[in-house]
Amino acid sequence: MRAVTKSIPELPDRAWLDVDLAAIVRNARRFEGLAGAPLLPMVKADGYGLGAVAVARALEAVEPWGYGVATVPEGAELRAAGITRPVVVFTPLVPDPGTVSATCAAGLRPVIGDLAALDAWIAAGGGPFHVEIDTGMSRAGFRWHDARGIAALRDRLAAAAGWEGIFTHFHSADSDARSTREQVARFEGVLARLASRPALIHVANSAAAQLTGLFRGDLARPGIFLYGGKAGALVPERVARLRAKVVATRRLRRGDTVSYGAEAQVLRETTIATIGIGYGVPRALGSRGLVELNGVIVSIIGRVTMDMLMVHVLDLPVEVGEVATLFGGLVALDDQAALAGTVSYELLTLLTPRVARRYESPA
Repeated sequence: MRAVTKSIPELPDRAWLDVDLAAIVRNARRFEGLAGAPLLPMVKADGYGLGAVAVARALEAVEPWGYGVATVPEGAELRAAGITRPVVVFTPLVPDPGTVSATCAAGLRPVIGDLAALDAWIAAGGGPFHVEIDTGMSRAGFRWHDARGIAALRDRLAAAAGWEGIFTHFHSADSDARSTREQVARFEGVLARLASRPALIHVANSAAAQLTGLFRGDLARPGIFLYGGKAGALVPERVARLRAKVVATRRLRRGDTVSYGAEAQVLRETTIATIGIGYGVPRALGSRGLVELNGVIVSIIGRVTMDMLMVHVLDLPVEVGEVATLFGGLVALDDQAALAGTVSYELLTLLTPRVARRYESPA
């Protein structure tokens, strides 16, 4: 299936995100080559803020095994858009009748992280499911060292026709190869205690693809790498550019203050440009972040406000209607995230629906 979303010819009035779907596809092909396994791309959090349906339609070009989401409504959205490949819901299944029923109705694969959820899914006659093993993330799943729990899991799985996959999640694949290999050893220890193996074993997230000799599995789960964020030493193609128009300019005198709290004060006569984007950009970028304007990098000055932020352009000639780029140009996504004290994932997913998404479809 080819992406049918077309580029929007006219610029929005204020702020928008330019998304290069072809770059997402190229990142996916590169990751598949590194991982040496079919892909289970993560499109949760509305495709990391870029638009899950548009991203999934574009990724059909690489023929992934399926897609990963975080919630049942996210999976149902893909189904409503005509996505027919398997969809795995990675938030562990809660064993209440409503959640189990909704998961079944949408034809989604749940992740099972405890015996109560497994029993509820089997009792409901649910279809395929994946089991999570907690090897050190301490977030969800059967604990690798819980001998009694793993033994009970082994017994339940022996009679569970829908057992399709098993996986773990690395906590430091981007920064600590030793601990990642330790997690692999823990995971393999659990596999050895089970009576059989399912058809699909998957461990590799984005950063894990850089680790040579790592247990690869039958699927790989790329996430941020697809969307243009660094994954350890792996640097992807740029995918998204956050852009907004200049909505006002003003010449300030020495000593004039800028934005709420009057925390920022100019030390000389200078020009300030107001950019038509506010919350969705982290407030931590106030007087810290950088913006590209007219081919020059300028600084955010004062607090980010709900609908606007201000940049200090000194004597650079700037006019209302000119376009600033907050990341994806001279200021890279990961660099802006670092200035905000956060990660690229959060910078993308903070963007609200007020920021229009404009898509460049794959060729």
